[in-house]
Amino acid sequence: MTSSAQPTATGAAPADGVVVIGTGLAGARVAQRLGAGTVLIGEEEHAPYNRVLLAEVLAGRYGPDVIALPRPPGPVLRTRVVRVDPGERRVHCADGTVVPYRTLVLATGSNPVLPPLRGLFAPGARELPGGVHAFRTLDDCLALSAAVTPGTRAVVIGGGLLGVSAARALARRGAQVVLTQQAERLMERQLDPAASDLVRRHLTGLGVEVHTECRVRGVGVHGGAVHRVELADGYRLDTELTVLACGVRPRTGLARAAGLAVRRGVVVDDLLRTSDPHIRAVGDCAEHAGLVYGLATPAVEQADALADALAPGAGANGAGAGTAARPYTGSRTLTRLTLPGPGPLDLAAFGDVRARPDDDVVQLADATRGTYRKVVVRDGRLVGGVLLGELAAVGVLARAWEADDPLPDDDSPLLHLLTHPRAPGSARPGETPIGGR
Repeated sequence: MTSSAQPTATGAAPADGVVVIGTGLAGARVAQRLGAGTVLIGEEEHAPYNRVLLAEVLAGRYGPDVIALPRPPGPVLRTRVVRVDPGERRVHCADGTVVPYRTLVLATGSNPVLPPLRGLFAPGARELPGGVHAFRTLDDCLALSAAVTPGTRAVVIGGGLLGVSAARALARRGAQVVLTQQAERLMERQLDPAASDLVRRHLTGLGVEVHTECRVRGVGVHGGAVHRVELADGYRLDTELTVLACGVRPRTGLARAAGLAVRRGVVVDDLLRTSDPHIRAVGDCAEHAGLVYGLATPAVEQADALADALAPGAGANGAGAGTAARPYTGSRTLTRLTLPGPGPLDLAAFGDVRARPDDDVVQLADATRGTYRKVVVRDGRLVGGVLLGELAAVGVLARAWEADDPLPDDDSPLLHLLTHPRAPGSARPGETPIGGR
């Protein structure tokens, strides 16, 4: 075995190296930051890519090459990991490769949730029937792109961020899209009712038929392909293409089999350490302080914190000796979504937009322009906000929220941010202030 951090004939890595399992945003970033001595293992045939932009590939705005991440400088092994042996500190792969490690990083991501729909799986079957697609990987995206043509009847199951993005992308490709959402409104985790309504209006303007408070009960299969989606109220939707966008679940199988502590995700501390001191976890598979984020920003922040801890010269809690490692203390997440097309819609949401009875709320709405801005202030601090349309103020507002500092007693700076560049407290004609302190 060599000491150059390059794979040997069997794909093995130096015994004193860092090995990362998972080529998503978190895993690729750790490998990129740590340099040529790090081995990256991923089962997808594609080079690492930015999963956040898959909807843009499906919509035809970007090619797969545009969403590629920078190639890590070290070895990249394209194979599936089947077992982690913590005692021997070895990773066993499906192609027979055995990779030893000094520190192992689990960045295994998450799997799409496949709802328990009647008829979705035949007895003993493990593959989805024809015409049904998850929307999680580049292969999923490319398969959908190949299947959709103008006029294709498509049903998207799930009205969260992923479902909204998929429905918009398919509509841009000319499909006849029906979007079903079990909750009472779209993107209910990120948006308040007014903002959800604007997103619904945007999709409807693109020709998407939206059904909320609508539970899908099953699917009808004929000739090995789904041709019908059955709703709980007995209504049936004819379909040629069905997209499952029902959320994701942390991918923890390797961690469980290796005996690591797992709750919803792989449990980690502030240095991203699992219950095994030689194994770390980051990204969608990790659970920190009881939270599994499942979002890009926390994945990148965890990867950066871990790379700092594992870099040569990190303190005793990291990989080397010297400077103390920087702990990861959690992430404050901001959701951004751009919906191009007729009447493009830009959206940003952060923090808690569900106001409590004692909160102060500032809202501005312009039905004609389709803009909406709302911030929630609790105990003198900005705790959340949602902006649709004009996003000029989102950067300053998000920084105020992240800093968690007390706001000025005077309302005018906050109102100025929402109405910028107009004079503080003024509103554009047609723009209606709603509520307030």
